[in-house]
Amino acid sequence: MLVQLAVRDFAIVERLELDLGGGMTAITGETGAGKSILLDALGLCLGERADAASVRHGTRQADLSARFDIQRLPAARAWLETRELPADDCLLRRVVTRAGRSKAWINGQPCTIADLKALGETLIEIHGQHAHQALLREETHRRLLDDFAGLGADVAALGETFRHWQSLQRRLKQLADTSDELQARRQLLRYQVEELDQLALAEGELAALEREQATLANAEQIIGDTQFAVDCCEHDDGGALNLLHQALSRLEALPGSERGAMAEARGMLGEARIQIEEAARELRHLADATELDPERLAHVEERLGEVHRIARKHHVMPEELTSLHATLRDELESLEGGDQDLEALSAEAETAREAYRQQARRIGDTRRQAAPAFAEEVQSQLGFLAMGKAHFAVDVEERDTPQPEGLEAVRFLISANPGQPPRPLAKVASGGELSRISLAIQVVAATHSTISTLVFDEVDVGVSGATAEIVGQLLRRLGTNGQVMTVTHLPQVAAQAHHHLHIEKQTAEDTTQTQMALLDGAGRVRELARMLGGVHLSDQTLAHAREMLSASQRPHH
Repeated sequence: MLVQLAVRDFAIVERLELDLGGGMTAITGETGAGKSILLDALGLCLGERADAASVRHGTRQADLSARFDIQRLPAARAWLETRELPADDCLLRRVVTRAGRSKAWINGQPCTIADLKALGETLIEIHGQHAHQALLREETHRRLLDDFAGLGADVAALGETFRHWQSLQRRLKQLADTSDELQARRQLLRYQVEELDQLALAEGELAALEREQATLANAEQIIGDTQFAVDCCEHDDGGALNLLHQALSRLEALPGSERGAMAEARGMLGEARIQIEEAARELRHLADATELDPERLAHVEERLGEVHRIARKHHVMPEELTSLHATLRDELESLEGGDQDLEALSAEAETAREAYRQQARRIGDTRRQAAPAFAEEVQSQLGFLAMGKAHFAVDVEERDTPQPEGLEAVRFLISANPGQPPRPLAKVASGGELSRISLAIQVVAATHSTISTLVFDEVDVGVSGATAEIVGQLLRRLGTNGQVMTVTHLPQVAAQAHHHLHIEKQTAEDTTQTQMALLDGAGRVRELARMLGGVHLSDQTLAHAREMLSASQRPHH
């Protein structure tokens, strides 16, 4: 239940704080006084679109907040608890700047506008003055019947199942459409992978082949030059080892050769002799290992040629062939499973289709069962609204094309005069009749709503006289177990309210402001008299207003 609404610098409201209670509250005022401002402020708190023009002229920002008692609203408490927000009560706040930017809070925590709107849907239900226009659309008929039957959650779940099924269908079509392309790609990959399988180039093999080719191609020169180097080291005449041996022999024969610089020089020559001996040994091993093998050279060069040929064919460097081979093999393996993927996806789509069919059948059965009861309740309300001779019916017709909301088309039909078959509302009802039918339907919908706060914005348009009094009685009855706020121009409706909120526009010098106040008994009489007789209030008009208020506040049977 809405318990408080605070508005600052919004439209032509400078500052306003309203404390509200249960029952029916009538909201009245002269045309243009700003009755819509109150509902616009409430709408912003509930996540409606913000407009910079709504900020009061000359101010920086509009600040609006609405506090709700949610003790009897388990859906709202669950929404808050799921998001780890305090759930004792609910405070919604919205700030709109002169630049058009908007910020929102729930119980003091920043939130998105989408969150504000989602929570708002669990707190309050608004029936607009143009509801009778929406009533001409069949999607409205289905939604109202679903709300009456308590199918909201089931229809939402059906929509999710439908979208999942359609998503699978789209993927299935894409796979089928590309099957020829996939087959061609598979054939190419099979050929390429088979060719690379036959090449069987191992990791690091290319570098080894290149080294071996260089060795075999230069074997004769390698053998000759290494042998020459060995001779330079070890030849008996003029070889480095022989000369070093002679030098060491001479130095060792000198006096003092074991000390000082002479000893150091001898040590270095000794090390040089060891190094040359090692070098000569390695050179002999190299010469011995190097063979003149023309056949092996031809094989290595043929292998390298094949590697380079296939690399050019795939437009890669030879050293990239092994990684390319692995990539193509992985792609082929994934495509080889394409047929199985197609079968699995087809089976999954069929499962989703059957799940949709089962859910849709259950919802359809419930709709058909609820339709007569809904029609009966609306018919009963039409009787109160002086349309007892009209016949209201709900037609639930199965259609061939599945939709997110199910397999049924729901239409409201009316026969305004006895003996005539029911026809669609848009083809039968006049403006005044449509207003009363709309009100009857909204009263039935509100009666079965789980939301305790209902707002009616001039839903009584098009009715007058005794019918207007009955409208007021219906709204008062709705407010008995909850909270009903109704904007009205009809004194017969306003007189039925438990509380009366008056809205007045005041102009002083170059400023215009809207004032709102809850009226006491005398104030209600004067406002009803104004609604009955205009600006100039006669004693007769005041007496009429007093009598109307007194009669309306007595219990109705």
